[in-house]
Amino acid sequence: MTLDILSDYIEKLEQHLAEELSLDLLIGELAEQLQPEQIAILLEAFPIKSRLIVWELLPSDCQKDVFLEMKNESRQMLLNVLSDDACYLLLDKLDASSLLDFTDDLSDRFVEYAVAQMTAKQREHFKAAQDYKDDEVGHWQTFNAKQIPQQIKVSAAKKLCSKSLPQLTETVYVTDSQSKLVGEIAINRLLSLDDDALLVDVINHDIQFLQASSDMDEAAEIVIMSGKSALPIVDDNGRLMGRLDLFSAFKHQEEERDNQLMQSAGLVEEEDLFASVWLSSKNRAIWLGINLITAFLASWFIGLFEATLQQVVALAVLMPVVASMGGISGSQTLTLIIRGLALGQITDANKKAIINKELKVGAINGILWALVIGIITYFWFESPMLSFTICIAILGNIIVASLSGVWVPWVLNKLNIDPALSGSVILTTVTDIFGFIAFLGCGTLFLL
Repeated sequence: MTLDILSDYIEKLEQHLAEELSLDLLIGELAEQLQPEQIAILLEAFPIKSRLIVWELLPSDCQKDVFLEMKNESRQMLLNVLSDDACYLLLDKLDASSLLDFTDDLSDRFVEYAVAQMTAKQREHFKAAQDYKDDEVGHWQTFNAKQIPQQIKVSAAKKLCSKSLPQLTETVYVTDSQSKLVGEIAINRLLSLDDDALLVDVINHDIQFLQASSDMDEAAEIVIMSGKSALPIVDDNGRLMGRLDLFSAFKHQEEERDNQLMQSAGLVEEEDLFASVWLSSKNRAIWLGINLITAFLASWFIGLFEATLQQVVALAVLMPVVASMGGISGSQTLTLIIRGLALGQITDANKKAIINKELKVGAINGILWALVIGIITYFWFESPMLSFTICIAILGNIIVASLSGVWVPWVLNKLNIDPALSGSVILTTVTDIFGFIAFLGCGTLFLL
């Protein structure tokens, strides 16, 4: 139901933008109905020009919450088009955990401003987290662990716990005079104890905790399997630093799965659906180049049997290059589109814009790698016409693959068939058939 609501708002916004209708009421409505994370996903469904129009009409308090939920690349695209003053408003009074999420993607002046606007305590937390690598749990901890001193009575501990507690807090941590973690006690047990009892006598000393230098992937798994809402984090000296809760653990695992999915297709971890054509082309060109190396290696092995082939030996040797280049190009688009469909970002309203963008990306990469492959082919076989033939085939196949990467998952989704399971099979078939027909057809026309 959530995806249906999100898609419905995207459709309405596209219609209002196309017909130049007033957006005030619609955006006010979605700001009330959707969570900041949902609005961030919604914005990513629009090209940057339309995205900026919608963004400017969001309430200022909503803008900041949405900004914090955006993917890094989408956030950077927004910062690039906003004025510095508008950017500063989004970075005002952030806590350490929020800033750490995207510090690496901010320019130095923005980081310095954000740190300067923090409270002294948050600046201290930010500095402490920066002492750890970005794959260590200490870098991503939250500094809201509820701690109480061990020397007090239960009555005093109850008063401390009666104040506001962080979300997902079922346990408070007990520390000594040097802030070293010595025990913990569940809040519901604490409330049932006699007020005059000493806290140190009733706490649980057998504590499960995380080292700040632990690997974040392993720490997230430990928290999820612990059966607790959060686990405390200590430094090398045993001092309590913060905690890692279930929300952060699941969020980290979800981001890692998404990153692995994107990287498996040679895409940037958080590539925006409407990232610039040049940026998308550059990101994907790297993996197309890597794929080219493996494709030529396969062709070289086929070439070992050259003596057994007849007049079309060169075409047979180069056929895997044509097929594999189309396959990898199509899978890149396929992965991006499947994610967009899963998030409800792609609708009939923005389908045309997505196709136009992918067509341009396919054309740029098609021309680039057609020239590279054509030059290699010329020096390998010393045949200008063969080089020209494979250039035409590569260009056509990469463009068709890019378009197929949009259309195949779109059609499968309309037919209620999971594109994540069957999309790659159909896409590979389409690119192989087109690639072989284009290459062998041009070869028959120009070489025989």
